[in-house]
Amino acid sequence: MKKASFPEPRSICLLRLSAIGDTCHVVPLLRTLQQALPTARFTWVIGRVEARLMRLLPDVEFIEYDKRKGLSGLLALRRTLHGRRFDVLLNLQLALRASVVSLCIPAVRRLGFDRARAREGQWLVTNEKIAPRTNEHVLDSFLGFADALGITQRATDWSLPLPEAAVARANSLIPNGQRTLIISPCASHPLRNWLPERYAAVADHAQRNQGMQVLLCGGPSRVERDMVDAILAHCRIGPVDLVGITTLPEMQALLARATALLTPDSGPAHMATLAGTPVIGLYAATRAARSGPYLSRQWTVDAYEQAALRFTGKSASQLPWTRKLEFPGVMELITVEQVLAKLDRLMADPEVETAA
Repeated sequence: MKKASFPEPRSICLLRLSAIGDTCHVVPLLRTLQQALPTARFTWVIGRVEARLMRLLPDVEFIEYDKRKGLSGLLALRRTLHGRRFDVLLNLQLALRASVVSLCIPAVRRLGFDRARAREGQWLVTNEKIAPRTNEHVLDSFLGFADALGITQRATDWSLPLPEAAVARANSLIPNGQRTLIISPCASHPLRNWLPERYAAVADHAQRNQGMQVLLCGGPSRVERDMVDAILAHCRIGPVDLVGITTLPEMQALLARATALLTPDSGPAHMATLAGTPVIGLYAATRAARSGPYLSRQWTVDAYEQAALRFTGKSASQLPWTRKLEFPGVMELITVEQVLAKLDRLMADPEVETAA
């Protein structure tokens, strides 16, 4: 059967509610679509927290969906979109909640993942699928939606425009010429977090041996506050404590100005990627090839293979691509020496830039 031919879309809705890291992965797709379809109108149905960062993107209508409101949130979304009909809906989230939310978005073409990947009922709420692929990074899987629309030329600028106030604060915290390591120590799941005494050892080394300023960053949660307090207790040279006192745009501005970021599998890893800042990623509980910092694979410490053998008795290639190894002690497989080797090699790279 001949594949149906569609006119160039004039209105495109993207559905990706959460989380920060995954919404960052959507940005290359969105920029690619904007570049290829300059007259199209773009709408993004997004989570409330994630919108605080993504609203920096120009020429996009953002519609927030608050999952905490349950049915009333769905009804509010339906009222907002009443009378509208998009040419294309890109359903970028494999979650039952997102599949339900998608039913509130009227669209002619409802594009989702191929049947093998369309978990959580997504295959039931789409009428077109992207091409089947396996073992892809999340960012590449999203770019498959551009391919499905016949767009193969990729945008190379993924940066977020920054508010002047956020830039000014970043400039005040990272002076010109000051090499700076940001440590964002917490992931969304505590079993992905490294040990505080090991973060402290890296912070001391960066300050003493690399002449770097170290900033500790994170959100206002109790877990993050406790982690940073533990890091500070082990440090011999005190880093700057910014936990809980920076907005998402300010954090993006800091990452854009920093020399490097040290973090586990977390949203800031992908925020830094958008800014073009090198990331020393710490991966053992999750697969770096799937969710690691996309442009910093050479700087990532990847212990997933070792973790697979230790905790499942199987090699990584024998496990499902999306398998997480969130076992107690899994992040202990990453040593301080491995991280310091990455940091020292990164700092010796002539292409690594300092704030200017």
